[in-house]
Amino acid sequence: MLQRLSHLSKDSQTGPARICLVGVGSDLRGDDSAGLWVARALLKDDTLGRMTHLLVIEGGPAPENHTGKIRAFKPDAVVLVDAANLDEPPGATRWISLDEIDGMSASSHSLPLSMLGSFLNSEMGCEVLVLGIQPAQNEFDAHVSPAVQAAVDQVVMDFRKLFI
Repeated sequence: MLQRLSHLSKDSQTGPARICLVGVGSDLRGDDSAGLWVARALLKDDTLGRMTHLLVIEGGPAPENHTGKIRAFKPDAVVLVDAANLDEPPGATRWISLDEIDGMSASSHSLPLSMLGSFLNSEMGCEVLVLGIQPAQNEFDAHVSPAVQAAVDQVVMDFRKLFI
């Protein structure tokens, strides 16, 4: 995962890239909350919390409601983390192009991430990346599965390595 983001964490003449991570999903549907758990873990990290070039947002089931905050931050890149049907084993992670997204997400959000990503790209000129995590289940009122929790932990560790 780090290879896809490594160019974003490097200092340039104008300073480090400004990155916004948005966790997407619903706490009501088990593994659908994977993106939220990534965002929450990063928000709890005091070291990452002091970085002015990183904004972490719990986007919930309607990440489009946070576009004002994203716009004010002026990111170079936005990383959307969401549960997605990747046709992989539970807990697998994969970068997804915006073109692939329609009909793919396992999330319960209303606006397709492809539309949100296209909007962010066209309005702000930032790179938009989507990281999908394969759910094991998304049953109502279920807990996060062990495979998805392990994937969340790995994604969090990878982001920490990228920024610290």
